[in-house]
Amino acid sequence: MANDSELLTHRLLMIDDNPSIHEDYRKILGGTDDTRMSAAEAALFGETTPELQRPSFQVDSALQGREGVERARQALSEGRPYSVAFVDMRMPPGWDGVETIENLWKVDPEIQVVVCSAYTDYDWLELLARLGHSDKLIVIKKPFEPIEILQSASALSRKWQNARTLKGHVESLERVVTDRTRGLEAANRQLRYLASHDALTGLPNRLLLDDRITQAIAQAKRQTHEFALLVIDLDRFKLINDSLGHRSGDELLREVAQRLKRAVRAVDTTARVGGDEFVILVDGPVTQAEALDIARRVLKSMEPSIRLLGIDVHISPSIGAAFYPRDGASVDALLARADAAMYSAKERGRNNVQCYADGMTTLTQERVVLESDLHVALQKGEFELHYQPKVDTATGRINSAEALIRWRHPQRGLVPPGEFIPVAEDCGLLDAIGEWVLSEACRQAQAWQQQGLRPLRVAVNLAPSQFRLTNLAEQIRSALAASGLAPNLLEIELTETAVMSDAEESIHILEAVSRMGVLVSVDDFGTGYSSMSYLRRFPIDKLKIDRCFVDQMTRRPEDASIVRAIISLAHSLHLKVIAEGVETPEQLKLLTELGCDQYQGYYFSRALPSAQFMQLLQQEPALSDEEAERTHSKLAGLGAA
Repeated sequence: MANDSELLTHRLLMIDDNPSIHEDYRKILGGTDDTRMSAAEAALFGETTPELQRPSFQVDSALQGREGVERARQALSEGRPYSVAFVDMRMPPGWDGVETIENLWKVDPEIQVVVCSAYTDYDWLELLARLGHSDKLIVIKKPFEPIEILQSASALSRKWQNARTLKGHVESLERVVTDRTRGLEAANRQLRYLASHDALTGLPNRLLLDDRITQAIAQAKRQTHEFALLVIDLDRFKLINDSLGHRSGDELLREVAQRLKRAVRAVDTTARVGGDEFVILVDGPVTQAEALDIARRVLKSMEPSIRLLGIDVHISPSIGAAFYPRDGASVDALLARADAAMYSAKERGRNNVQCYADGMTTLTQERVVLESDLHVALQKGEFELHYQPKVDTATGRINSAEALIRWRHPQRGLVPPGEFIPVAEDCGLLDAIGEWVLSEACRQAQAWQQQGLRPLRVAVNLAPSQFRLTNLAEQIRSALAASGLAPNLLEIELTETAVMSDAEESIHILEAVSRMGVLVSVDDFGTGYSSMSYLRRFPIDKLKIDRCFVDQMTRRPEDASIVRAIISLAHSLHLKVIAEGVETPEQLKLLTELGCDQYQGYYFSRALPSAQFMQLLQQEPALSDEEAERTHSKLAGLGAA
């Protein structure tokens, strides 16, 4: 926009074939005399003070119409246009005034025009009919008064300036509106993108996937061809997410998304539908062999490790495939059957691809029903504990018992833990079930004492996720307080892998538990990755030899050597050793020779309901105080420490 000084200075163009007229214009408009307005001028221009400075003008001349139009063209190209043109009507031998004005407005439509002529061949109506712009045209007769010229120049130049200012404002507003419109359009595009894409990976989400599948169905119907859906679920992703943290889990998912995009064709759609589950729409026409080739490329793409927190992590997918139209004619049917095939791939060892077959949906539906039933099993009291004796190898008498959960389903009957524990872990119920097991085992152990049995230690398995709970010590303390059971009659069992997943944190947790007087055992020892430097620092009381070594130790010298080494290691660390899965007298004999302290397994007894276990215990002679206290918590004596 022009500044204030520019608003007071205007360029005028005089087009007249009489040179003396140009001198008159310059005298009137050139500002060679006093630049202060007289009282008459002030009254004429509507001013109240004679001190107000009148506009100043820069006057240019042209003797012919063509010359004037070219001057106007050049001034406009230089960005210094004329505000007013004074035009004579008769300028022989060239253009007359009307033709000059017509061409002038073709060059600069905004210029204001004053027709100054003693003669005219046109009346006012003819001028308007031919020129049209009545708001930009004034007619002054020669000879004119100076005040007429000054008034016309001042009024029209100010009108021209105001029009330019208004136009500038309008253009500025238009730019603002345009910019804001573009911003809104960009925001709308972003909102549409966010509504249809996964924020973490940038892949299409379920909403966009459903739309793409719907389009694929419509096209396949018209062209009578097949297409495929691949449902992909990452194997053991939860373990990586829980052990390395959600940030690492998110980084892994982003890398998986990129690998999936590189494994498929440009016409295919790769979507993330939630968690660690992805879906690939293999667009048609495609054969089963071609779709399975893409699935195998996906498997291959996941083979290289992914580095997270300095660790090379390996991830594998389980893939289920369904084909339109033979496996389903709707979006939901195709997704459900591809999902069923994916679960079949997991059941067949994971890291493979399976095509949908009849019967797979039933298995998937059964899993959904099982998960639903699990949510109400705790409320309905459908869980129960069975107890397997732990026997002293030296005396042959029951030393303690391991509490093992069972689910007495109202329709299915007794459901073994191998069938429902993985489902409970997947749907987030395992910690709540573990808390119930802890409370019920303590209650039952105290109840046996109240029924006249000798005090008996009961062992409870903790899931890795339960072990990492921040309120684990409080859970144990509450279970003991609610039941009245002495802390030294409770034993918790943890897998070697769970203890070693974060060794330093495990030390703090185990110390807090052991200080209560509760015993700690490491279960499945020999199958994990214990560090000897950590093992001697853990406040643990027992090592349990995994059944895989016990099962073969009488037939495989290597396994017998492993068992001997574990027993020797444990005793050197002042730990008791218990072998699990003992089923034959030969196994027991060898364990006794090797110095194993306790054993459990079908050779002595399977896990029994509480009433039957009580009957078994009643047949036993009472243990001496020395035998009952043979195993104790390492830190129990520190009490208040």
